[in-house]
Amino acid sequence: MTEHAFPVASFYKGWDGYQQHLVHALAPLSSEQLALRAEPRLRSIGAIASHIIGARAGWLYYALKENDEKLVPLHTRNDADQPDQSGAELVSGLEKTWQVIQDALQRWTITDLDEIFHETDENGEEETFTRQWVIWHLIEHDVHHGGEISFILGMHGLAAIDL
Repeated sequence: MTEHAFPVASFYKGWDGYQQHLVHALAPLSSEQLALRAEPRLRSIGAIASHIIGARAGWLYYALKENDEKLVPLHTRNDADQPDQSGAELVSGLEKTWQVIQDALQRWTITDLDEIFHETDENGEEETFTRQWVIWHLIEHDVHHGGEISFILGMHGLAAIDL
């Protein structure tokens, strides 16, 4: 059977729309609004957005070996000691990581989804996962944390992510 090298981007249609919803929700927020939290012990809107950016960058660069150097500094946004980012900086990080995702989805084929990657976790244990698992994980991560952002916005009387 001959395999056709169709890119997988069409299978993930909709993720691009969610990306735009995140960008539109975060872009107009002031520093004070980005500092809002559901409760004092939980992450702020800005910290959650930084976490989305950092997770995308880390999985793409370190796990999937997408060797785009602009991902390296974006991965550190996930670190607790990083300064707060402005709305424009968060939008830029989302857009930079999204561009890498979009380019990869245009390049990857169905066969590429089965590629197996090996990583060592912080305990020295080997982890094995496929490209397909990482893509799904990034989607569910975006949706989960985007939901947190939306909830915090709504509880403070601001426009939530418009689905």
